Amino acid sequence: MSNLIEGIQKEQARCRELLKQYEAIPIRSGFFGITVIGASLERADKAIASGDVVEMLAAYKDLKDRE
Repeated sequence: MSNLIEGIQKEQARCRELLKQYEAIPIRSGFFGITVIGASLERADKAIASGDVVEMLAAYKDLKDRE
């Protein structure tokens, strides 16, 4: 399970950097991206906290899909 958690944490770090880029977009044009990425990060946090492997796998895929 630690490999899955490490993978999620790596993707969370990548998405947090991506979130900063969206936040830098002027005139709130990046609002949708900010909302979606924020929800993905929250889902991943909850999945890790719960220890639910199925949810962690889904959260990992969700984070991987963020661009």
